Amino acid sequence: MPELPEVETVRRGLHALIIGKQITAVQHDWPKSFPNATSDVDEFLIDANITDVRRRAKVLIIDLDSQYSLIVHLKMTGQLVFRGEQVFGAGHPNDSLIGDLPDRSTRVTIQFSDGSTLYFNDQRKFGWMRLLPTIEVPNIDFMKKVGPEPLSDDFTPKVFIDRIRKRPNTTIKAALLDQTVLAGIGNIYADEGLWGAGIHPAMRVRDVSDANLKNLYTELRFVLELSIEKGGSTDRNYVNAEGKKGSYIDFARVFRREGKSCPRHPDTVIIKTRVAGRGTHLCPKCQKL
Repeated sequence: MPELPEVETVRRGLHALIIGKQITAVQHDWPKSFPNATSDVDEFLIDANITDVRRRAKVLIIDLDSQYSLIVHLKMTGQLVFRGEQVFGAGHPNDSLIGDLPDRSTRVTIQFSDGSTLYFNDQRKFGWMRLLPTIEVPNIDFMKKVGPEPLSDDFTPKVFIDRIRKRPNTTIKAALLDQTVLAGIGNIYADEGLWGAGIHPAMRVRDVSDANLKNLYTELRFVLELSIEKGGSTDRNYVNAEGKKGSYIDFARVFRREGKSCPRHPDTVIIKTRVAGRGTHLCPKCQKL
């Protein structure tokens, strides 16, 4: 599953290429990938102009001047590929990013008035594009439940601490991965942030001091911003908005570094264990339970 930096990288790439474009035609081959009534598509999508590309947690929102929006979730193997005078590819790094399209994985094809095209490819068919009135987007179940954005201006240390404290009996890693607590944090950035703050992932929230939580807030924002700058991670199935693998993992301190020296303690090696049902990387010297 892509994490916040990967989806933000996709958003920025799309925003630079499709704002102002008029949609003239849409084709799809799998109902669950495009679960929309034909009447809504004809009235609110065809001939509409794209006005904005936003992100909420791991979901993309493409706003239209018809006062409707396309909500896009790439899930595990989704791609968005733009073909026109410029070329854009982001998502699962298979040959569809650079090959002829549409192909066997193409679920939705959106054609624009200038002859350019946006393809939504998804091998495993878990992703989707859903058309909704823009005003209703905040009211869908996911949007009502998801926590605050960790990089927003109003996401302060106090907000972070208050949110985390709502899960006093869970492990700190489980709290970070809970999308109702905080939006967009996944396994990579939880491990990296916890190492940066010197907190063991299996520590219960109630046992973590406010001072350590404030350090964790700072570390999470640091690793998220760095990953966006580097174009996302290379974790198995993600590339940046130019179709190239992101480089954040090259700068990771603990994730996928088991058996290697801790950057802070060269005499101690990073270990991999399991916390909150996920593979977890930590330094036993930096992060004592």
